[in-house]
Amino acid sequence: MSVNKLILGDNLEILKAMESETVDLIYLDPPFFSNRNYEVIWGDEGEVRSFQDRWAGGIDHYITWLKERVAEMHRVLKPIGSIYLHCDWHADAYIRVEILDRLFGMNNMVNHLIWCYDTGGRSNNFFPKKHDSIFWYAKNIKQKIFNDNEIRTFRDTSTMHEPVLKDAKGKSYQRNFKNGKEYRYYLDKGVIPNDYWIDIQALNPAAKERIGYPTQKPEALMERIIKCSSNEGDVVLDPFVGGGTTVAVADKLNRKWIGIDQSVQAIKVTELRLDKQRGLFSAPFTVQLHKYDYDTLRYANAFEFESWIIQQFGGVSNAKQRGDLGLDGKMPDNTPIQVKRSDNIGRNVIDNFFAAVQRSDKKLFAKNVANKKPVGYIIAFSFGKGAVEEVARLKLKENVAIELVTADKIVPIAKKPTITVEINELSRDAKGVREIELIAVGQSEAGVEFYTWDFEYNAEQGFRASIIMDREGRQLAKLKAGRHNIAVKVVDNDGLEGVEVIKLKVNGAVKVE
Repeated sequence: MSVNKLILGDNLEILKAMESETVDLIYLDPPFFSNRNYEVIWGDEGEVRSFQDRWAGGIDHYITWLKERVAEMHRVLKPIGSIYLHCDWHADAYIRVEILDRLFGMNNMVNHLIWCYDTGGRSNNFFPKKHDSIFWYAKNIKQKIFNDNEIRTFRDTSTMHEPVLKDAKGKSYQRNFKNGKEYRYYLDKGVIPNDYWIDIQALNPAAKERIGYPTQKPEALMERIIKCSSNEGDVVLDPFVGGGTTVAVADKLNRKWIGIDQSVQAIKVTELRLDKQRGLFSAPFTVQLHKYDYDTLRYANAFEFESWIIQQFGGVSNAKQRGDLGLDGKMPDNTPIQVKRSDNIGRNVIDNFFAAVQRSDKKLFAKNVANKKPVGYIIAFSFGKGAVEEVARLKLKENVAIELVTADKIVPIAKKPTITVEINELSRDAKGVREIELIAVGQSEAGVEFYTWDFEYNAEQGFRASIIMDREGRQLAKLKAGRHNIAVKVVDNDGLEGVEVIKLKVNGAVKVE
């Protein structure tokens, strides 16, 4: 199973394709049963379609929509695995009885957690609703993971007379030395939080974690859940990735992860969030979209592209690159595959391939010819007239079929968006600081979704968003004297992106270098 992966698509179909018992922990925060327009947060096609699907009927339709997804989650959980389902008062009773109890069994309910917060509106007509429910169920309650030492809180010992220190987890201890070695004496064992959590507040509008996602959950909430019910190296799945908090925290805590969402913007914002927290030893991750950028595929590492496109085609790539007669892989029946990461493939490729497939396995070649099956497949971005004519001649004159397959028949390919940037100097203060206006204009056949900016762009470090979400493409910046590198990306409705790097020099005036 591929992990550390963001996947754009319907989580039901993606879950169905996953292997059974491969995930250690699932957290899901599905759209609440409120039938309110504020549930449509990103506003792109995928999210709107999902909103309409689950609201085609009333509560029964919603529960059916959610239940078939949770059923797949139950299947992919390992026997030691746990699921945390986050919901509010609109449907919590239905979710518990009709979904979780039926799929996991009442005896496998571990906790009904109450997350309390103080944000949101007030009322003079009823007690304000200031909590969410988080249902914790185990696949098998006797085998569940519960790392109590990871989530304990420790008492304040600051009033004690003896010198007191604290370690990285907040434990208070005293230390003694014997034979040159330090011995720590912990003053208490800490307390496991109760099942009502009042110590983790919802994010306020000014919180540093804020990325512009209205229902964004605090990292502290996810940290408690992930630490409690998984270990380093375990696989954490969030099938409604939203603002990306689950996978961002899982990544920080050295867990493997999978994030799924039907919204292009949710996937791309989460990707930007992960990029921003990248460190030297961070594990790499991939993003799976509906369409792939032609330039990225066309100019990718040749061997990596060969392996990837063969896998997408349903074949198996060669582990070695030498002594293979130029053949890069094979189909399940061993029929050879050759990949050319090029356009306008000529006749010479056909001639060489024809000779290679005969030499590689004479019996298979003869069998395929007798059964009128392809003796081999050539994958490329496009084929020239000479190649097409030679394949036609071989089939007509020698009864030999070679199948030419363009990459866009295997995976959908699109052109990435383009972007231009206009720079206007607005003002200058007494210290020589210049205020400038940057206006980005993106062009895409799929339609532009949003822009994102890096005001301290470093090519070696890569793009790290200073402004993650900008729907207008307009930003103001104050620049001191010196050189400044500013990068802006445009993201389109397919999730593809274009980038422009602006190199500015401020010295009496603002100049583009």
